[in-house]
Amino acid sequence: MNGELLRIIDSIHRDRNIDREVVFSGIEAALLSVLKKRQGSAQGMTVTIDRETGNLEVEGAKEAIQPEELGRIAAQAAKQVIIQKIREAERDVIYEDFEGRLGEIISGRVARFEGPNIIVNLARAEGVLPKSEQIPPESYRPGDRIRAYVLDVRKSGQKVKIILSRTHPDMLRKLFQMEVPEIAEGIVTIKELAREAGFRSKLAVTSKDPRVDCVGACVGVRGSRIKGIVDELNGEKIDIVRWDESPEALIANALKPAEIKEIVLDEGSKRAEVLVSEDQLSLAIGKRGQNVRLASKLSGWDIDVYSTEEVAQATKDALEELTGLPDVDEEMAQKLIDAGIYAVADIVEAGVEGLKEVVDIDDVALSKLVAAASDKLKEQGGEKKDEASSP
Repeated sequence: MNGELLRIIDSIHRDRNIDREVVFSGIEAALLSVLKKRQGSAQGMTVTIDRETGNLEVEGAKEAIQPEELGRIAAQAAKQVIIQKIREAERDVIYEDFEGRLGEIISGRVARFEGPNIIVNLARAEGVLPKSEQIPPESYRPGDRIRAYVLDVRKSGQKVKIILSRTHPDMLRKLFQMEVPEIAEGIVTIKELAREAGFRSKLAVTSKDPRVDCVGACVGVRGSRIKGIVDELNGEKIDIVRWDESPEALIANALKPAEIKEIVLDEGSKRAEVLVSEDQLSLAIGKRGQNVRLASKLSGWDIDVYSTEEVAQATKDALEELTGLPDVDEEMAQKLIDAGIYAVADIVEAGVEGLKEVVDIDDVALSKLVAAASDKLKEQGGEKKDEASSP
């Protein structure tokens, strides 16, 4: 019988990948629990199984006990506790395994669906791909192969909950590390990444070795490397641009394929005004604003895109409005526009102190200008009210 016990423990150790000591401890705890029920108290009692022979030793019992006396009921009770211990040990083994794979991409098969969530068979465990972490256009059927990013691993009762993602930006980063040896070796670095999963992503890359073209390395010969990533992500469009420490150059690269004419930066508010020709405007903004939105995320600047025609019209309207104020000629109006003051409301907001840095006139004249702008602003407000109330 003792030999049989050791064989069972070895079998559990091999089949379930559970440490032998954990199994021994579980059985000892189970038997102690049974003895507690039988004798009313287990205080001072210990149950030990010899690791070499399998012999059972009970110390501190109120009366001498032989293993054979435990009987069928005791064996059943012990079995339940042992099963629980084994499940806990299995959970811990799986948890430690997958916790070490956090941030990695793993493969599995679609097992089933639970509402909008996909349950993925990962061989030793099951992962959950929530609806929020699924790429919008994709659909799967049971048995389909699927690759996903390990987003989170946590214990949940007797089970391990493994949360997967296909939309996380780092999944794209990991795919490039897997497909591009120069990235895996650290020669090429992904400096920034912006992603709208299933639609479009932008990567800014740089190379430590001047002999290695960072963009070319990521794309591969005839696009061979990036094609595999695009196919894995179901046709997601990926733009790879060159990283630059200069904000102007980085913004221009991030807005590609649009051609940029001029960039004006406001360091204080981290805003960038980008000027493009009329035929490049829709390209710079992108479908539903996607290109400029991703460029903003990639560069870290809030980007506003204007066409040359829009700027010309805005300047013309501003000249007309500003020269309508007393003592404001075209030259002064142009100075105000160059400083970002396009309307009477901007003059009122800037005030005398703000205007001192823009136009070279005395405080009295500036006060008159602000007062005139304030009157004009009130007049404009009254006109708008009249328009709103007219039938």
